[in-house]
Amino acid sequence: MKKKIQGLALLVLVLFANTIYGQNSISTGQLDGRQNTITSAVPFLMITPNARAGGMGDVGAAVPNDPNAIHWNASKMVFNDKKGMVSLSYNPWLRALVPDVSLSYLSVMGMINEKSAIGGSLRYFSLGEIQFTDQFGSSLGKANPSEWAADLAYAQKLSDNLSLAVAFRFIYSNIAGGAQTQSQSGISAGTAYASDISGYYHNNTSIEGYKINYGIGAAITNIGSKLTYTTDQNANFIPINLRLGGFGQIAVDKYNTIALALDLNKLMVPTPPVYKTDASGNYVYDQSTGEPIVEAGKKSNVPVLQGMFQSFYDAPGGIKEEWNEVNIATGLEYWYDKQFALRTGYFYENQYKGNRKYATFGLGLKYNVFTIDAAYLVSFGQRNPLDNTIRFTLGLDFEALKSNKNEKEQPVQIFEAPKD
Repeated sequence: MKKKIQGLALLVLVLFANTIYGQNSISTGQLDGRQNTITSAVPFLMITPNARAGGMGDVGAAVPNDPNAIHWNASKMVFNDKKGMVSLSYNPWLRALVPDVSLSYLSVMGMINEKSAIGGSLRYFSLGEIQFTDQFGSSLGKANPSEWAADLAYAQKLSDNLSLAVAFRFIYSNIAGGAQTQSQSGISAGTAYASDISGYYHNNTSIEGYKINYGIGAAITNIGSKLTYTTDQNANFIPINLRLGGFGQIAVDKYNTIALALDLNKLMVPTPPVYKTDASGNYVYDQSTGEPIVEAGKKSNVPVLQGMFQSFYDAPGGIKEEWNEVNIATGLEYWYDKQFALRTGYFYENQYKGNRKYATFGLGLKYNVFTIDAAYLVSFGQRNPLDNTIRFTLGLDFEALKSNKNEKEQPVQIFEAPKD
């Protein structure tokens, strides 16, 4: 890439500032309707990786037959109607500004037996090639910032309709991409370990002759250690998230099905507090600890478990602000003959908590052993990095592939006409 875009370097610096200082940022005065966004390190873990969910408003807690279940709710794996599946997704990022920023996601799952399943995934977020400079404009060299995470999950049926799962995750973030060795800023790559716990209830029924398939899912993801790029004092929460969702699908007739899905998400990360100030607007510090005094809300630089629990009651604006931290995602999916799908959805985030509001549209096509999905996003509030870009997912059905192989290997039988 011969032409370097300065905006991309600015993007990395903004991401770096948010992840380094987001949890320790100091708010002054009362909120007065202003933004009080919760930030965390490695936000790429919250990006929707697959186009099916991306076309349905970013829902996935209870959507069945999902080879990307590890991201959404690993306990769904054991209810897949296929014995083995693999999925590869590609998500361009800020495509209107830069050509080489993207998220790639590979997911594999398989049934161990009728009651258990195992899966793994790898996601890679590339920020392309960047030219770094110091405050005087002098070159600090080029770098290739990137982040990635590797997952391993296990799901077990507790009954014919209920399952639980655990997942383990290793996270690596190198947002300076090696430039820190030239800038001598002491910045290094950050690492963290995390786990997920999830549950899923799946069933079907019939009402007035219509077959209905439904599910309810819950997952707490990214429960893990804090991540830092400098010192332990600057360690930040990773995006621990509570996801609750439901899914219902009705078979209109032999060929047509319609499904509706809903997800609710809440970050289990401390909300930035409001700090006390004096008449001159300067922070008032506690003489015994040397830390600024919290006027509203609670101290955010706390241990992980404490932060998870206090995230439900620490907002400076009280219960109203807590409710504002819940994001809503809805999706609609139509299938014709289990071969062709149309999708749409809507995602809502409160204006004081990030203001992400967007509609999504998607297509799906099953052909033989392959599934191809595409998604398109249109923003209404704050501009989304995926705005007006197309995301793709390619899926492969191991069971169908094996069936096709067996059919080809069947010997051809030659029948002779009976003799007179």
